[in-house]
Amino acid sequence: MRRAVSRKRKQPLTSSARHWLVLAVIGSLFAVMVGRALFLQFFNADFLKQRGNAQALKVIDVSAVRGMILDRNGQPLAVSTPVDAVSADPSKLYANPKSWKPLAKILGVRYSELKAKIKRNNKRRFIYLSRQVLPDTAERVMALDIEGVFLRREYKRYYPLGAVTGHLVGFTNVDGRGLEGIELAYNESLRGHPGKDQVIRDASGHIIEHVSSIERAADGEDLVLSIDSRIQYLAYRALKKAVVEYQASSASAVVVDVRSGEILAMVNEPGYNPNDRRQLRSSYFRNRAVTDSFEPGSAVKPLTVVAALENRYVTPQTIFETDGGTMKLSKFTIRDTHDYGDLSVSDAIMKSSNVAAAKIALQLKNKELWSVLDGVGFGHQPGSGLPGEAKGALLHHSDWRDIRRATIGYGYGLSVTTLQLTQAYATLANDGRRVPLSILRRNDAPIGEQVISVTTAKQVRRMLRLAVSDQGTGKNARIPMYHVAGKTGTSRRANGKGYSKLYNAIFAGMAPATRPRLAMVVVVNEPTSGKYYGGTVAAPVFASVMTGALRLLDVAPDDISEDRLLVAAGSSETDPGQDR
Repeated sequence: MRRAVSRKRKQPLTSSARHWLVLAVIGSLFAVMVGRALFLQFFNADFLKQRGNAQALKVIDVSAVRGMILDRNGQPLAVSTPVDAVSADPSKLYANPKSWKPLAKILGVRYSELKAKIKRNNKRRFIYLSRQVLPDTAERVMALDIEGVFLRREYKRYYPLGAVTGHLVGFTNVDGRGLEGIELAYNESLRGHPGKDQVIRDASGHIIEHVSSIERAADGEDLVLSIDSRIQYLAYRALKKAVVEYQASSASAVVVDVRSGEILAMVNEPGYNPNDRRQLRSSYFRNRAVTDSFEPGSAVKPLTVVAALENRYVTPQTIFETDGGTMKLSKFTIRDTHDYGDLSVSDAIMKSSNVAAAKIALQLKNKELWSVLDGVGFGHQPGSGLPGEAKGALLHHSDWRDIRRATIGYGYGLSVTTLQLTQAYATLANDGRRVPLSILRRNDAPIGEQVISVTTAKQVRRMLRLAVSDQGTGKNARIPMYHVAGKTGTSRRANGKGYSKLYNAIFAGMAPATRPRLAMVVVVNEPTSGKYYGGTVAAPVFASVMTGALRLLDVAPDDISEDRLLVAAGSSETDPGQDR
């Protein structure tokens, strides 16, 4: 028989034993935690501090404030205002999809677009969600308290005069880089240089402390233009009215101080408001006054006379037959709008005779006419500092035939910009001294270069006063209490296959004629209302702007009592005719 084996059964722990066991375990864990904390505090503190700083301490860019653009009297034309950009750490925002819809709603963007943007950039640490937002929008975004979404300070460009100076001042992109006009031409000096700051961000990306400045931001320089915003507005208003009234495709006007070469106004139509460019075409941004060339037509005739006077081929009283208003040259026919009969040189300017101008040009050598046109700046960039300046077209005299010289004599076969033509008339107004043009305010007038003799310049100015008399083609350019000297032009538009049935209406002039202070050119392109002559369409714009400009500048009126004597001495014709 098997012997029974007795086994001693373990007794269960008493409740008291269990109690002490739990306390022992808890005490052991607490001791480990305290030990670890002491170890980290006293032996590993530097390492942990470095790791913490590496995660929270960031270097951020500090935007520089772009310099202001001011007119000559201190009127702001472009200023930068502080705004915020809504930015994000997409790696954090990606983990919180519930926040995307309310965020998209406040920002005014499509939820699908925001969602795609976050997913596309989820491994990056920084993206812009919306730039240059309104303060109210920025506050509503931050009120959502979304981890990884924060604000970043930037600046928005604002243009107080809007469309009045749009073409001239231009605009910047959202990053503050100049894209057009003065903003582009002087971008480097205006933009300044951004700096860098060291900051601490919290887990949501918000800046909670500025630690130090690594590199200070250097704000851009302010720029003072030669523009007088009061005259600029007068030109803008008058030009806009003319474009609407005569149903023109576009127009340009430039006003220059003849003594200093400063550009006081430069306007183009159609205009645009640089504060709101969303609905505009890029073709609207072009500053036509400096970029677009055209054949100046009869506005060149005074320069043809300058060449003839300078080289002693004629005097103001020299008589030319106009052959019944037509002239055959080779296979070409040159025409006047009227049969003017015999005309003196002065009368030829007053009546704007193409035949007489062609005959005067044919008396000249190629180089003699070319030298005058070259001397007043045709075929050269005016050097105003504005982007996109065109040189126009003036072929070298060695390539001219007789027909080329004859047509150039009355304004065809060459092309100029509005700014170039203004410089030419400013040279006549300044007693033949060509002064470099400037879009920046000058403290001292440059000496310039004498390209026409003083005597000739004064003789031609006297003829140009006749052109604005009752018997001249430019009588609509007259202004109360001041003498005006100027010339109309009506040139046909080239279309690649010859000339179209469309015209440019031009008036170029100066005032006061006895001691000129301002020169101005108005060009209205393709008027289609049925009226297209320079004396009808462009001359009234000149009169409107010049009247206000002379008064604003406090230019004293000159003696108008001479007008009747001047006309009586200079002309025997009574039919004003029409300018071509």
